[in-house]
Amino acid sequence: MLEKENLIKLASIQMPFGKYSGRILIDLPEEYLLWFDKKGFPNGELGELLKLCLALKIEGLDSLIKPLRRD
Repeated sequence: MLEKENLIKLASIQMPFGKYSGRILIDLPEEYLLWFDKKGFPNGELGELLKLCLALKIEGLDSLIKPLRRD
């Protein structure tokens, strides 16, 4: 799961729906990801990426993704 491709996706894919629609996945607030953890992550790749994003934020490693952004 912790593959280079997934890390690049976290730095470039936008949240497609919800309160934070349009925000890059790595920029989603931890509280929002924790809400998904309780309610259930979306199916498919998006859900897997959100789980990875939460794990990185919990471990304090989300700053490693920021340099991968294509602003």
